[in-house]
Amino acid sequence: MPPPAEKLQQLEHLEKELANALHAASQTILELSKEKPTLKQAETFTTTFLKSLENVENGLSKSITYLTQVSTAQAHEGSSYASQKMRQMAWHRLKHSQSRLNDLERLKNKHIQENNALVGHKGIKAEPQDF
Repeated sequence: MPPPAEKLQQLEHLEKELANALHAASQTILELSKEKPTLKQAETFTTTFLKSLENVENGLSKSITYLTQVSTAQAHEGSSYASQKMRQMAWHRLKHSQSRLNDLERLKNKHIQENNALVGHKGIKAEPQDF
């Protein structure tokens, strides 16, 4: 199952757990509102409420941690940030290298032209140069 669908199922489970917690809380209040409440029954509902609430809190903490990782571009399951960042940096390095090569080519051509102009001006035969 893909991670997004799994995350949605986890959130749905948390929603059901929260509904159970609210139901247990209402049952506790209902039991305590009776003329002769059963203390054991109220404690059972209260315990169920607290356990459900703890499960919801833990699940939400995990979800928030996951969302924090995703939003801050840290590595996480299913993240493509690192590979996108590497691709972008490689593209910038390529463009920078191309720019530097073009600059060097212009300098070489300028140097050749200046050398040819100097040689032509003095009437000296230029020797071939290796670059």
